[in-house]
Amino acid sequence: MAIKKQYLKSKPLCKVTFSVAAEEAETVSVVGNFNEWNTEATNLKKLKNGTFKGTVDLEKDNDYEFRYVVDGAYTNDEQADAYKWNAYAAAENGVLSL
Repeated sequence: MAIKKQYLKSKPLCKVTFSVAAEEAETVSVVGNFNEWNTEATNLKKLKNGTFKGTVDLEKDNDYEFRYVVDGAYTNDEQADAYKWNAYAAAENGVLSL
């Protein structure tokens, strides 16, 4: 898993590219407080090499909690900037600091 951040000079935005190596998976999406935890909102596209990839524009100077959903199972990214306990899910969420 990988996270790439590209800050825009002309706008207060950061293009965040999420990459998940999951050759056997059928679907991968990224969910977080930036898309209301909607598993349908941000599906990643499967590339020929088996990696799922997608880019989201997020406002900078914010922290965002997020997780991946790989074939219905929630997982964190080991490259998250931090982790935060979520009592509702009884699990840690990754934190993205922009």
